[in-house]
Amino acid sequence: MADYLNPVYWLLTLVHTLLFVAVAPLFAGWVRRIKCYLQNRQPPPWLQPYRDLRRLFAKQLILAHNASVVFRMAPYIVCGTAIMAASVIPFLVVRIPMAAMADAIVLVGVFAFGRFFLALAGLDIGTSFGGMGSSREMIVAALAEPAMLMVVFTLAMLASSTNLSTVITFLLNQDPSLRPSLLFAFLAMVLVGIAETGRIPVDNPATHLELTMLHEAMILEYSGRHLALMDLAAQIKLTIYAVLIANLFFPLGISQTLEPAALGFAAFAITAKLAILGALLATGETVLAKMRLFRVPTFLAVAFTLALIGMLSIIMLEGR
Repeated sequence: MADYLNPVYWLLTLVHTLLFVAVAPLFAGWVRRIKCYLQNRQPPPWLQPYRDLRRLFAKQLILAHNASVVFRMAPYIVCGTAIMAASVIPFLVVRIPMAAMADAIVLVGVFAFGRFFLALAGLDIGTSFGGMGSSREMIVAALAEPAMLMVVFTLAMLASSTNLSTVITFLLNQDPSLRPSLLFAFLAMVLVGIAETGRIPVDNPATHLELTMLHEAMILEYSGRHLALMDLAAQIKLTIYAVLIANLFFPLGISQTLEPAALGFAAFAITAKLAILGALLATGETVLAKMRLFRVPTFLAVAFTLALIGMLSIIMLEGR
């Protein structure tokens, strides 16, 4: 309780959250730049994602006549839940100020809360695109969340905790070795992250074609600052999954203290890991095509199966 009354605690929490939010558009821009290089196109400037957000915030807000309070509040709730999730994800330091709240199951619930209002916003106006996108989003969520929880249970069986900071600390203190449970959990986490963030082959964030839209269909009626908040929330969510993969399965480099040298090395390590993950994501989106919607359940069933195999391998090979 004393920590929560300490102003330094809240200052560190604010700095951690602002740093995470500031990095999110840059990471999304990095993925876009790599895709441009792979497709022989001129890449946008490094600051283009920030310029796009500033342009949208400055534009006039236009609302449909039948828009309810749900449609008006959804962008703030969706972006707020993304920022809340970012505040509890270990980024540079293992023991972040909000470490007590960094529970993986709670994180899944926070994502589900934001997705619920996103789907309601898509249904609110009554357009065919919005309803189609909301129904598709709920189908993906119903299949992705069990796989994500199975990954959480696999990690929890290893570290005896669902707290993210505890799991990362446990993995940092283990001898470097290839554990089948972590390998299967990693593969499942990658598949779930692709589905949850709406990337190829599950969804294509760069298209507005009727037969391929999932996330974009729900936000077609938004403009101005509302659209900026939705875009920022999507960028933060993509960065959250990238940081989770980087720090949970490749924790080397994350700092366990607040010493400047350790923080500097942690910043270099997370930058390198995010750069590699972004390049791999861009490469995958370049060489793969979007799959048909009816194949998405199979895609997520593979993710669930991999996570289940990872959990069973702990029982069979490690006797836990």
